[in-house]
Amino acid sequence: MRMWIVVACMALLVACGKSTVTRSGAPSSQSSATSTPRPGQTVTVQRGDTLYRIAVNNRISPMDLALWNGISAPYTIYPGQRLNLYPSSGTRTASTTRPAAAARPASGGAQARPAVAPTQAPPQAATPAPAASPFSWRWPTDGQVVARYAAGDPTKQGIGIGGTAGQPVRAAAEGVVVYSGSGLVGYGELVIIKHDDQWLTAYGHNRTRLVNEGARIGAGQQIAEMGRSGASRDMLHFEIRYNGRPVDPMQYLPAR
Repeated sequence: MRMWIVVACMALLVACGKSTVTRSGAPSSQSSATSTPRPGQTVTVQRGDTLYRIAVNNRISPMDLALWNGISAPYTIYPGQRLNLYPSSGTRTASTTRPAAAARPASGGAQARPAVAPTQAPPQAATPAPAASPFSWRWPTDGQVVARYAAGDPTKQGIGIGGTAGQPVRAAAEGVVVYSGSGLVGYGELVIIKHDDQWLTAYGHNRTRLVNEGARIGAGQQIAEMGRSGASRDMLHFEIRYNGRPVDPMQYLPAR
């Protein structure tokens, strides 16, 4: 998935004629606490809409909505633009089994036989194996893991690594900086690196960002200083995303 589609955004601007360009402001503390993808569903941007407001109204985090639609800072959207409410790679939805309807009496008043309960529970879907990565990932900073990834929990889309204010935060693999700023609620001073068309890493809660958007970064190169912006303690929030969706960093980082 191509994350930043500048040409498409420009084409949408031309198609909108004299429509007013709308920029999403910095999200407030009212950001949606859950992220619920809606496979196949889209929303059309109306005059006055912001990326943040559309995300909240549809129970999607602003960061997810931006990544799913390849929208980069400063998160400009345009009236008439159509936004996907799901990752472009597709999202599997949990199946819901409805209870069997009660048996109705057969004609003539005879009672139908009661449904027989299954003796075995239906097989559970196996946990998907982690996607193969072409990178030799490195730990982005020193310190103990103080928060773990939890699949499906929008508040635990990565890991937290505790440490001391000012200690180096380094790129987990080589790539290009596609975001460096503080416009995404809950992440504080944030750096996002694109490693290829499928893989991204995010580094949040920094005290100081040391790289600008567009910079080519080598694996292990320092990109920030640890801090507590948007957090209650000095720590790094670290995410690995595959096709825009968070994966467990512990499945990719080397053992230590």
